[in-house]
Amino acid sequence: MKQLFRNIRHALFTRLDRYIIVKFLGTYFFSILLIISIAVVFDFSENSDKLTMNHAPTMALVKYYLNFVPFYSNLFSALFVFIAVIFFTSKMAENSEIIAMMSTGMSFRRIWRPYMISSLIIAILTFILGSEVIPRGSVKRVEFEMRYKTKKRVEIAEHIQLQVDTGVIAYIDFFELHNKTGYRFSLDKFQNKSLISHLTAQRIQYDSLADERFHWKLYDVKIRTLSGLREKIITQHFMDSVIFMEPKDFFVVKNQQQTLTNSELLDYIDRQRLRGSGNVTVFEVEYHKRYADPFAAFILSTIGLCLSFRKRKGGMGGALGLGLALSAGYIMLQTISSTFAINSGWPPILAAWLPNILFSIIAVILFRRAKK
Repeated sequence: MKQLFRNIRHALFTRLDRYIIVKFLGTYFFSILLIISIAVVFDFSENSDKLTMNHAPTMALVKYYLNFVPFYSNLFSALFVFIAVIFFTSKMAENSEIIAMMSTGMSFRRIWRPYMISSLIIAILTFILGSEVIPRGSVKRVEFEMRYKTKKRVEIAEHIQLQVDTGVIAYIDFFELHNKTGYRFSLDKFQNKSLISHLTAQRIQYDSLADERFHWKLYDVKIRTLSGLREKIITQHFMDSVIFMEPKDFFVVKNQQQTLTNSELLDYIDRQRLRGSGNVTVFEVEYHKRYADPFAAFILSTIGLCLSFRKRKGGMGGALGLGLALSAGYIMLQTISSTFAINSGWPPILAAWLPNILFSIIAVILFRRAKK
């Protein structure tokens, strides 16, 4: 069995494959380390006065940059893939390594294979980080930015009205985030457009320690139940209830979509659609982008290989410049398409996948030319 496994491994990963994969991933992670380190230095230098003025704790600052690094590394992963492929492939071409490979009868498609294996590793890593790991860290990152960099943290919400279930409308006159308490609460239930129940409470508090996610405590409760011309009134000093809303539903937080995992994003989108909210598009674009972004590794590594596998007189400068321009164009197209989806009504799935579609066409054209 061990021999069989060894034979399969050698069939899938030859010495050439391992050589290119190590160069690809090594250059990719080195470029991330280099560029993100510079970004951290610039960010700290630019915001040092604000951080000092707002008395940012040292540990909070350290945690912020520990979350800052993976977020921006993943955000600009496409750029790092392009830089890595063009840099080490141009170096291989300059050292006549690719010429030596092709002189043995090796096809361009065969050279392309380890690039796709490396891209698969990066794509899986990008998806896992972007959908599950980074959103959890982004909660602290966004909170730190609001508290110590922008000073725009919202602690109070007024006149909140939302549909929490089919035919169920909740209203809170005043809500304080620091103690998760709302005042002058009402809950109206409608059936066939007729009011069947009207609940009011002087105070409502979210129970974050309860096992139930949507658990609320109601104080000084009055319930009016309507059945035709009959009316029944019940009063209670205290009442436990499950209401499908959370304190975060009352506040519009900048970049909130970055703080939700994939399952939380879907849950949030479904609830906002039920409530008829108009800010769902931002979250839908974010959800589709998390599936579209990993494919950029395959597309951009193919373009990078096609641009840099030939030996050029001017060295790698021309290929690197063209690669940076294309990767910048890819990132710009992502931003533009997302903006059109949010402001002009484009389908979110089209906005997320449009850069991949257009650059896939470029990759196919370049690949066919490179094979010849």
